[in-house]
Amino acid sequence: MWTDERVELLKKLWAEGLSASQVAKQLGGVTRNAVIGKVHRLGLSGRAMPSRPARARPQAPRTLVRGRPDPLTAEPREEEQAQNQSAQKSESSQAEERGLEPVQRATVLTLTEHTCKWPIGDPGRPGFHFCGRGAEHGAPYCTEHARMAYQPAQARRNRERDRMRKERLVS
Repeated sequence: MWTDERVELLKKLWAEGLSASQVAKQLGGVTRNAVIGKVHRLGLSGRAMPSRPARARPQAPRTLVRGRPDPLTAEPREEEQAQNQSAQKSESSQAEERGLEPVQRATVLTLTEHTCKWPIGDPGRPGFHFCGRGAEHGAPYCTEHARMAYQPAQARRNRERDRMRKERLVS
């Protein structure tokens, strides 16, 4: 495959600055990767000149782009804090209305096999905790959160179907 004549032609084309793809086309019957491998085995230096002359590109004016704050590390704004506090208050009042014991606010370190492991809040923000209410032996959640987590398939399908219909109507 690599005769002395083809190797000489490879060296000549490489010295002229042709790319590996261009050399492979000129030689015929070899791939770009075969050319690259042979160049390395021969110990040829990089191309003498670039395969394409460098063109001066006009510089576009730079604009300052402000990125969005990282939701996991950024502090919540005052409106968000107010919403979070009101949501937590309404959650605890709803629990009391249902006759449930108040939220225990368990952390990862305080969870046991007898506490509810339902996450409350954003794990990346201060105030994140787990429900912490009592859970039945072997169950990960309290009764209230188990109802939310384990829903009958038919009800879930119906909700999903309704959501899809609404999306089609909006589109």
